[in-house]
Amino acid sequence: MQHKAKKFSARAKAVTAVTSVAVLAAVGAGVTGAVSASADTLTAEAAVASPTVKGKATTTSTHLTVDAATDAAEAALKAAQKEGQRVSVAVVDRNGNTIVTLRGDGAGPQAYESAIKKAYTAVSWNAPTSQLVKRLESAPTLKDIPGTLFLAGGAPVADSQGPIAGIGVAGAPSGDLDEKFARAGAAAISGGR
Repeated sequence: MQHKAKKFSARAKAVTAVTSVAVLAAVGAGVTGAVSASADTLTAEAAVASPTVKGKATTTSTHLTVDAATDAAEAALKAAQKEGQRVSVAVVDRNGNTIVTLRGDGAGPQAYESAIKKAYTAVSWNAPTSQLVKRLESAPTLKDIPGTLFLAGGAPVADSQGPIAGIGVAGAPSGDLDEKFARAGAAAISGGR
């Protein structure tokens, strides 16, 4: 059984097209109006419902700027390059979030992540990681804390309120060299930027 397609006149096609466009426009306008009206209502209600926090319920902390973090990372990398070392450098903020990382030419693949972990460890305990390695003797489970690396090469950056950043260097043949370069990065910004 064959069905024959109905042929519509050009006029019928035009009327159908205009009607379809008009219906879509009307529906679209109604939906948009409903959405924007409800969005405005929700925004106004949310603004009224949000309480204002006052007094001792908040705290302010100091963070290293991106410019200062970049200066520190570049100074650490330059110190390593002067001694022919291929390292990666990381600078993290007070909360352990990475601000800047630099992978020096020829640095090993493990150096990048190790630098971040050393920086995180240094800021977490506000101490050079070479000192923290010694703490493992009395508290060996410290090494089990996620994101930490208890190897020399991390240096904290502090202001009068406490730690504000950590600098980690990895890739030199010894942790002492890594830490020397991390300290060079910290020294580069110790006068403030």
